[in-house]
Amino acid sequence: MWALSLVGTVIIGAVAAPESRVTWLAIVLAACVIFTFVVQLLIHRKEGFVARATASMVGALVVVAAATAIFAFI
Repeated sequence: MWALSLVGTVIIGAVAAPESRVTWLAIVLAACVIFTFVVQLLIHRKEGFVARATASMVGALVVVAAATAIFAFI
């Protein structure tokens, strides 16, 4: 999910208008959270579910937060 959030933030930085970037970043983060649960449920492994899901979502959050900070200064 980190890669998905990174790709999403790069696309938003290149395409979206500066005043709408925050909205699109929230959508990217929400998509990463949903996609995380879909992937984890498709794996069919109970062991480590919480750890894998948490690592995936926190990584996506860090990427989106960094992009938000960068976009704030541009």
